[in-house]
Amino acid sequence: MSLSKPTNIVYGLIGAYLQRLYTSPLKTKAITSCIIAALGNVVSQKLSGARQLNEDSVLAFALFGLFFGGPVPHYFHTYVPLLVRHPLGILLIERLIYMPCFQALALYMLAIFEGKPHRVASSQMQKLYLPTLMANLKYLTLFQYINIKYVPPMLRVLMVNLVGFAWVIYLANKRAKASKEK
Repeated sequence: MSLSKPTNIVYGLIGAYLQRLYTSPLKTKAITSCIIAALGNVVSQKLSGARQLNEDSVLAFALFGLFFGGPVPHYFHTYVPLLVRHPLGILLIERLIYMPCFQALALYMLAIFEGKPHRVASSQMQKLYLPTLMANLKYLTLFQYINIKYVPPMLRVLMVNLVGFAWVIYLANKRAKASKEK
């Protein structure tokens, strides 16, 4: 009997999430992305051995998730399947057009949200863009294909965010190393 309580809590949370996703998908995806991005950054800092949490970085990732990490993929996964039906076509558009632009936006806006001026944000983006782009293509293409082919459209942004949790850890580590080198 006591073992069923955690299960009921999990089912209740999943039910509440799906309800919110149905009634206000954009808001739900934005908030979910905000939380996952912030947690990913915290985990990244802890794994790298940071003695003190860089709150500016956590806030930057949270704001990026809220304003871009939830809404932009929401619209992408809503409208691109209306233009292209085949999963491989969607994957090609996602990998060759959407992802490189989104990656540049992410690197630039994270620096801006941390309070860095345009010149520094642009320089940091240029330095990190190609290595993160290549790593994204190398490591996340299969996950994206699975997401596009098998995950229901309503849950694709959540799946992107869950895979993105690991990606945020990778990206935060790359950015932290680049900041230390300066």
